Amino acid sequence: MAKVARDPNGVELPDYDELPRIGGVPASWGLWGPDDKLGALNLLTPERAAAAAKLVRRGAVFPLDWDWSCPSPPLFERRPWRHTVVDVPGSRSKDDYLDDWNPSASTQWDGFRHVRREGYGCYNGIDNQDHGVGYWADRGLVGRGVLADVASWRDSIGRPIIQEAPDRITVDDLRQTLAAAEVELQAGDLLLVRTGWTDWYLRQEPAKRGAISTMTGLVTPGLDPVQDMARYLWNNHVAAVAGDNPALEVWPIGAHLSKAETDAILADPAAHEHEMQLHTHLLPMLGIPIGELFFLDKLAADCAADGVYAFMLTSSPMHLRHGVATTPNALALK
Repeated sequence: MAKVARDPNGVELPDYDELPRIGGVPASWGLWGPDDKLGALNLLTPERAAAAAKLVRRGAVFPLDWDWSCPSPPLFERRPWRHTVVDVPGSRSKDDYLDDWNPSASTQWDGFRHVRREGYGCYNGIDNQDHGVGYWADRGLVGRGVLADVASWRDSIGRPIIQEAPDRITVDDLRQTLAAAEVELQAGDLLLVRTGWTDWYLRQEPAKRGAISTMTGLVTPGLDPVQDMARYLWNNHVAAVAGDNPALEVWPIGAHLSKAETDAILADPAAHEHEMQLHTHLLPMLGIPIGELFFLDKLAADCAADGVYAFMLTSSPMHLRHGVATTPNALALK
């Protein structure tokens, strides 16, 4: 029998392979109650927030949200948003309006409405419309952040990440990156994974940015979308995981599979859809929020300079009832 951990409230946190199975896939449904809408964010306890505050030594602050103008044009063929500043009639003040603004267009947390498991639904078996990032906003996210700067570690061993390929960051890559940084994951950590993609993107010409904005034109590195990655993240009991690349995991979906494997999955998605995408493991099955397009370069430079890869991390999701995604409004403090 695998070891069973407990969260500070006494809730049992079984090993990944000891979790109940939903449609044959390990799931955390019911661990925090039948109506729970927070998932692994339940691990962000007041005690852990207080402990994270003690990591602030210099008062250095690193905003982790990218400029809203990036990427431009928006990826995945999303509509570009428009910002209009207007004079308020009869007043000296101004207002502004955002049209066609998509919270998933730049730095984001994917909420539990974003992806469902085919045939089984969203996290905890709760109807899609009853989820929403507004529940996360009601409690806020504060905890210990940990940076896994895989891009720098891979550079150091002569195996740089290929930014225009589905270069898979494996569990072993994460383990070795954290070991080199002399930092260990703790239950309730907010794990940040740097691939170097945002830095690469900012160096591209407009024509290149346009080419990769399409569903078929975008190819990126990211986490290995296999069950062993889900197992690693769950067994380390991270509260959430975020990257600086467009999907956290490699893109396109199923890039790690042969055509025959993909065809077999698409023939019976309810049984095999989880084999294509890490999103399906983390969001609906395990309740682990996913962050994308986090801006990590300045934080990474500071971590490399002082050798400290753990810090206080705060995030204030939007109070958007039934929201599918949210800007993180995230800060790392050291």
